[in-house]
Amino acid sequence: MAIARGYAATDASQPLTPFTFERRAPNADDVVISIEYCGVCHSDIHQARNEWGFSKYPMVPGHEIVGTVSAVGSSVTKFKVGDKVGVGCFVDSCVGCATRDLDNEQYMPGLVQTYNDVEADGKTPTHGGYSDSIVVKEGYVLSIPDNLPLDAAAPLLCAGITLYSPLRHWNAGPGKKVAIVGMGGLGHMGVKLGAAMGADVTVLSQTLSKKEDGLKLGAREYYATSDAETFAKLAGTFDLIICTVGVAIDWNAYLGLLKVNGSMVLVGVPEHAVPVHAFSLIPGRRSLSGSMIGSIKETQEMLDFCGEHGIVSEIEKIDIQNINDAFERVVKSDVRYRFVIDMASLKA
Repeated sequence: MAIARGYAATDASQPLTPFTFERRAPNADDVVISIEYCGVCHSDIHQARNEWGFSKYPMVPGHEIVGTVSAVGSSVTKFKVGDKVGVGCFVDSCVGCATRDLDNEQYMPGLVQTYNDVEADGKTPTHGGYSDSIVVKEGYVLSIPDNLPLDAAAPLLCAGITLYSPLRHWNAGPGKKVAIVGMGGLGHMGVKLGAAMGADVTVLSQTLSKKEDGLKLGAREYYATSDAETFAKLAGTFDLIICTVGVAIDWNAYLGLLKVNGSMVLVGVPEHAVPVHAFSLIPGRRSLSGSMIGSIKETQEMLDFCGEHGIVSEIEKIDIQNINDAFERVVKSDVRYRFVIDMASLKA
């Protein structure tokens, strides 16, 4: 086993603090990664603060991990020392299944999260990317295209795939009108990816404060949802709406913006249930759906797509010593658009 350094949550009410722990010894099929950067996802905050009710402590958050391969097991064939790689939201899957579902593994039983979970042995805790190293099975390690800067590529491992997957599944592309609800860490990736796929992208945000950014990143239109006229003007407009916000909204009003056969897809997770009226769906044969990250296969496809189109996240780099301030700023939506921790700061 190797000693790792990082920052951890020790209970739901305390700030993250320095934490030293043991990484498991690598097996023949493992890749050892020296972590260089890790994105800060709002779900890190939810879990560190036990807002979803299943947190285990101590917890080292972080599932937008990029770095360099420092060692490989004897049976590893895809990676070598020095490769630039990433790790996303899970590090094992289908541990109770006869075969691994390469296309839908994120929805299968036995998914092992990158942190706040235990490995397939049922006892070894998983700790995430707010640390200097990680050991991961070869099949759950991703190749980062050479032309993408590692720091700005880190959020692709969650924010990127979370938007890429529904855009691909619901066939966003030329001739399709797509609305992205929310212009934050997730939403701005939806704008970039949807535009690169050729879709006509509109941002629906509470205010127009980020309109200039949205248009620059690829949106054709930008509307304030605080203006009631927006819902009257855009009624029946969109083939696809992807909702990235984690707060309660009037889903019935947003469903009214869909065309016949249109779909609204939730990737943000509000704390409480929001009622939906049957007549928001039935007259237009509309659908209300959800989507969660993507498989390893699809995540690699997304990274390759981003490499081809030069897509990365808009980031603000921070030292890990500032992580608690960053958490507070994420909650206040005071970041454009994703914090990324520079792990070199662990050595300070």
